[in-house]
Amino acid sequence: MPRISVFYGIVISMRWREHGPPHFHAAYGDAEASIGINPLAVLRSTLMPRQLGLVMEWAAQHQDELSANWDRAQERGPLAPIAPLP
Repeated sequence: MPRISVFYGIVISMRWREHGPPHFHAAYGDAEASIGINPLAVLRSTLMPRQLGLVMEWAAQHQDELSANWDRAQERGPLAPIAPLP
């Protein structure tokens, strides 16, 4: 699963040719989340509230880039890295 960003120990990734709706994955230790891109929504999560909040803050800042990566992933193209939270 290609990584597209890493910040504060949270790994953001997206799978190629995955089922809809458009979404990405976040992992922190053994906890994971699937986050819908448009609209931004938690599809499922075992992340702690602090990490989930950071993921949602990051996603709000990079929603267009996430959408573009989803389109690339559906074509099995290379995914663009996305800047982490500062």
